[in-house]
Amino acid sequence: MAEKRWSPRQLEILEAGGENMEVLAAAGAGKTSVLVEKIFRLISAPDGTDVDRLLVMTFTRAAAAEMRERLAAKIREALDLEPDNKRLLRQQMLLYGAQICTIDSFCQSVLREFYGSVDVDPAFRIGS
Repeated sequence: MAEKRWSPRQLEILEAGGENMEVLAAAGAGKTSVLVEKIFRLISAPDGTDVDRLLVMTFTRAAAAEMRERLAAKIREALDLEPDNKRLLRQQMLLYGAQICTIDSFCQSVLREFYGSVDVDPAFRIGS
Protein backbone atom coordinates (compact mmCIF):
# COMPACT_ATOMS: atom_id res chain seq x y z
CA MET A 1 0.00 0.00 0.00
CA ALA A 2 1.69 3.20 -1.21
CA GLU A 3 1.87 6.08 1.25
CA LYS A 4 -0.25 9.01 0.08
CA ARG A 5 1.19 12.52 0.19
CA TRP A 6 -1.17 14.82 2.05
CA SER A 7 -1.26 18.61 1.79
CA PRO A 8 -0.63 20.59 5.00
CA ARG A 9 -4.40 21.30 5.35
CA GLN A 10 -5.28 17.64 4.76
CA LEU A 11 -2.71 16.59 7.37
CA GLU A 12 -4.23 19.05 9.81
CA ILE A 13 -7.62 17.37 9.35
CA LEU A 14 -6.14 13.87 9.64
CA GLU A 15 -4.27 14.71 12.84
CA ALA A 16 -7.05 16.70 14.49
CA GLY A 17 -8.58 15.21 17.59
CA GLY A 18 -12.10 15.73 18.81
CA GLU A 19 -15.29 13.87 18.28
CA ASN A 20 -17.07 15.99 15.67
CA MET A 21 -15.64 17.09 12.37
CA GLU A 22 -16.92 18.95 9.35
CA VAL A 23 -14.89 18.97 6.15
CA LEU A 24 -15.84 21.51 3.50
CA ALA A 25 -13.94 21.85 0.24
CA ALA A 26 -14.50 22.29 -3.47
CA ALA A 27 -15.10 19.38 -5.82
CA GLY A 28 -11.89 17.49 -6.54
CA ALA A 29 -10.12 18.78 -3.42
CA GLY A 30 -9.73 15.29 -1.95
CA LYS A 31 -12.51 15.33 0.68
CA THR A 32 -13.40 11.69 0.18
CA SER A 33 -9.78 10.54 0.34
CA VAL A 34 -9.15 12.55 3.51
CA LEU A 35 -12.34 11.34 5.18
CA VAL A 36 -11.66 7.70 4.28
CA GLU A 37 -8.15 8.02 5.72
CA LYS A 38 -9.47 9.75 8.86
CA ILE A 39 -12.09 7.04 9.39
CA PHE A 40 -9.54 4.30 8.75
CA ARG A 41 -7.17 5.78 11.32
CA LEU A 42 -10.01 5.96 13.85
CA ILE A 43 -11.18 2.39 13.35
CA SER A 44 -7.82 0.66 12.89
CA ALA A 45 -6.10 2.02 15.99
CA PRO A 46 -5.76 -0.61 18.74
CA ASP A 47 -7.88 1.53 21.06
CA GLY A 48 -9.99 2.95 18.20
CA THR A 49 -13.71 3.09 17.81
CA ASP A 50 -15.77 0.64 15.79
CA VAL A 51 -16.92 1.86 12.40
CA ASP A 52 -20.57 1.27 13.29
CA ARG A 53 -20.22 3.82 16.11
CA LEU A 54 -19.49 6.63 13.64
CA LEU A 55 -21.96 8.80 11.77
CA VAL A 56 -20.62 9.86 8.38
CA MET A 57 -22.95 12.08 6.36
CA THR A 58 -22.56 13.30 2.80
CA PHE A 59 -24.85 15.18 0.44
CA THR A 60 -25.30 12.55 -2.27
CA ARG A 61 -25.97 8.83 -2.36
CA ALA A 62 -23.13 8.45 -4.84
CA ALA A 63 -20.67 10.09 -2.43
CA ALA A 64 -21.87 7.87 0.44
CA ALA A 65 -21.52 4.74 -1.71
CA GLU A 66 -18.08 5.80 -2.91
CA MET A 67 -16.92 6.47 0.65
CA ARG A 68 -18.13 3.05 1.81
CA GLU A 69 -16.45 1.34 -1.18
CA ARG A 70 -13.14 3.15 -0.64
CA LEU A 71 -13.17 2.34 3.06
CA ALA A 72 -13.89 -1.32 2.33
CA ALA A 73 -10.99 -1.35 -0.15
CA LYS A 74 -8.66 0.29 2.38
CA ILE A 75 -9.59 -2.29 5.02
CA ARG A 76 -9.02 -5.12 2.49
CA GLU A 77 -5.60 -3.70 1.57
CA ALA A 78 -4.63 -3.52 5.23
CA LEU A 79 -5.86 -7.09 5.77
CA ASP A 80 -3.72 -8.27 2.84
CA LEU A 81 -0.72 -7.08 4.87
CA GLU A 82 -2.05 -8.34 8.23
CA PRO A 83 -4.56 -11.15 7.54
CA ASP A 84 -4.83 -12.10 11.22
CA ASN A 85 -5.54 -8.57 12.47
CA LYS A 86 -8.66 -9.13 14.56
CA ARG A 87 -9.39 -5.40 14.80
CA LEU A 88 -9.46 -5.00 11.02
CA LEU A 89 -11.48 -8.18 10.55
CA ARG A 90 -14.06 -6.80 12.99
CA GLN A 91 -14.21 -3.46 11.16
CA GLN A 92 -14.66 -5.25 7.84
CA MET A 93 -17.64 -7.09 9.30
CA LEU A 94 -19.13 -3.98 10.94
CA LEU A 95 -18.73 -1.77 7.86
CA TYR A 96 -21.95 -2.96 6.26
CA GLY A 97 -23.97 -1.75 9.26
CA ALA A 98 -22.17 1.58 9.49
CA GLN A 99 -24.02 4.88 9.12
CA ILE A 100 -22.37 6.22 5.98
CA CYS A 101 -25.29 8.00 4.39
CA THR A 102 -26.85 11.18 3.14
CA ILE A 103 -28.26 13.73 5.54
CA ASP A 104 -31.82 13.03 4.42
CA SER A 105 -31.49 9.24 4.77
CA PHE A 106 -30.08 9.68 8.28
CA CYS A 107 -32.99 11.93 9.25
CA GLN A 108 -35.40 9.41 7.75
CA SER A 109 -33.87 6.58 9.81
CA VAL A 110 -34.15 8.65 13.00
CA LEU A 111 -37.83 9.38 12.30
CA ARG A 112 -38.54 5.72 11.54
CA GLU A 113 -36.84 4.58 14.74
CA PHE A 114 -38.37 7.19 17.05
CA TYR A 115 -41.70 7.85 15.30
CA GLY A 116 -43.62 7.44 18.55
CA SER A 117 -41.58 10.10 20.34
CA VAL A 118 -42.16 12.69 17.64
CA ASP A 119 -45.75 11.78 16.73
CA VAL A 120 -44.98 10.73 13.16
CA ASP A 121 -46.82 8.00 11.27
CA PRO A 122 -44.25 5.16 10.92
CA ALA A 123 -45.53 4.56 7.36
CA PHE A 124 -44.54 8.08 6.26
CA ARG A 125 -43.04 8.59 2.80
CA ILE A 126 -40.64 11.14 1.46
CA GLY A 127 -42.21 13.53 -1.04
CA SER A 128 -40.61 14.44 -4.33
